[in-house]
Amino acid sequence: MCGEPSLTNLGDKVKLAGWVSKRRDHGQLIFIDLRDKSGITQIVFNPTISKETYEKAKSLRSEWVISVEGDVLRRIEGAENEALGTGSIELVVEKIEILSKSLTPPFEIDDTNSISEEIRLKYRFLDLRRNHMQSNLKIRHDVTNKIWNHLTEKGFVHIETPILIKSTPEGARDYVVPSRIKNGAFYALPQSPQQMKQILMVSGCDKYFQIARCFRDEDLRADRQPEHTQLDLEMSFVHQQDVMATVEQLYLDVIKEIKSEVKINIPFEILSYDESMDKYGTDKPDLRFEMPLFDLSKIAQNIESNVIQNSLKKEGILKGLLVKDWSNLGRKDFDRLTELVKSQGAGGLIYISINRDADINTLKLEDTNGPLNKFFTLDNIKDMIKLSKASPGDVIFMIIGEKKITNASMSFLRNHIAKEQKLYNDKEMKFAWIVDFPLFEKDDNGSWQPAHHVFSAPHEEDIVFLNDDPGKVRANLFDLVCNGVELGSGSIRIHERALQEKVFDIIGYSKKNVEDLFGHLLTAFDYGVPPHGGMGLGLDRLVAMLCNEESIREVIAFPKTQTASDLFFGAPDYISNEQLKELNIKVDEIEK
Repeated sequence: MCGEPSLTNLGDKVKLAGWVSKRRDHGQLIFIDLRDKSGITQIVFNPTISKETYEKAKSLRSEWVISVEGDVLRRIEGAENEALGTGSIELVVEKIEILSKSLTPPFEIDDTNSISEEIRLKYRFLDLRRNHMQSNLKIRHDVTNKIWNHLTEKGFVHIETPILIKSTPEGARDYVVPSRIKNGAFYALPQSPQQMKQILMVSGCDKYFQIARCFRDEDLRADRQPEHTQLDLEMSFVHQQDVMATVEQLYLDVIKEIKSEVKINIPFEILSYDESMDKYGTDKPDLRFEMPLFDLSKIAQNIESNVIQNSLKKEGILKGLLVKDWSNLGRKDFDRLTELVKSQGAGGLIYISINRDADINTLKLEDTNGPLNKFFTLDNIKDMIKLSKASPGDVIFMIIGEKKITNASMSFLRNHIAKEQKLYNDKEMKFAWIVDFPLFEKDDNGSWQPAHHVFSAPHEEDIVFLNDDPGKVRANLFDLVCNGVELGSGSIRIHERALQEKVFDIIGYSKKNVEDLFGHLLTAFDYGVPPHGGMGLGLDRLVAMLCNEESIREVIAFPKTQTASDLFFGAPDYISNEQLKELNIKVDEIEK
């Protein structure tokens, strides 16, 4: 391999093959950097060694594929390249074979160049030649390999489940596949192996895992793709703590082997859903830094501002965030932050900046600045300072409005400020379990819907609320989050037919709908079901985090764009009239 020759090979005759990375013609000598995924070796063409190879080297161009043979020699003193593992040697070529020629690439195969994502994905086969992309693919392999070995040692069995299944509602739109054999009928691609792994528990498989492909026809973000890979696992005869402990040990082992320098909190922190929402405004908090949120709604009742009072009457909340030693911000900075929270749906941003030379004990109104200060009394400001524990030089940021939007906007602001101020260590992974989610939540029409999915079991002590107050029911459900990213979700599952049917009833499914959509699962529940639970964990997200990538597209060999398009294959694409006819499908209108 091109990255292997070293001083131990001095005098050896070696054969290398790879891509021409760079070519330098120094008149009497031609130097080529020969590259493959292992690294680069400098090869030298000298007409006194071989006139024939020297003449061939004159024609070599970037990304041609060649094979060369020659002697490994030490580079002359001063010509070493410490940036390369092979930087102390060079290969003096005696024989060359040109294996393949290349057109001029649309970009240099170099990690230092900034290339548009559209071009990268269109020429993905070239993009993947770059060092950091090869590294990402290798890390993904290492993670998957470690998962296999770890879970196999723990008694888990890898079982593949079908890709063509029945369409059932599981939270996102299904991708559907028309059946040629059964006219008018469709398969669906699985959003997850959820029902299949539960049926495997009914089948006595006890400990299952799968590196599973999952498909969801939903709007995309940096951490979403139409198809993604998850580590799927399920266990029989377990409690919540058993599943969490299994996953925690797995992640510790994987990360220790792949990224030993990363600092990890042990044990993982555990937060209830309500605590996480109240303290951080989100159910996936970044815990690498402090800056908890605080509720100022009680203080807000005494603030004489129509904006604040009108929002409180509509059941709005006033949420605050303290940023230490930041009062040197100018008006443009505050305006910029205001636009940021508006992009998240907030109506605006309120702030109180405390002058650096102020004395908290003898505070005066003029010691503070802010857009709504004329509506604040000195007592209002003192109460806010006391609750937030602010000091001179600090800034109290506030947002008022509907609870869900206010929490989300404050969480976004908290993360943005932490990144801007570099308040956390990039080499740290701070894990947390979020537990006790609500089992149900109301949709825009006021109807109950599952907060996660319909198969999560309620806490036993909350079952009494199912009939009269489903909003009080907590799910035996747990999410794993790290550095502000949700890595996976799991739960103890419902394993009793009557309880599962009750959940279907609460979310408005008729008996016929239940039988049509989930009859197969309920039938299995009539034949002796062990209590069971498990998780679906995003493999792409974990690998992206270990590769220090913000988007999972950087750790997937052939990803889609944010519009679900494959720029290399040109998918999705139209199919021929003959194919449509075979499937008995008529397309009424084609996009221009």
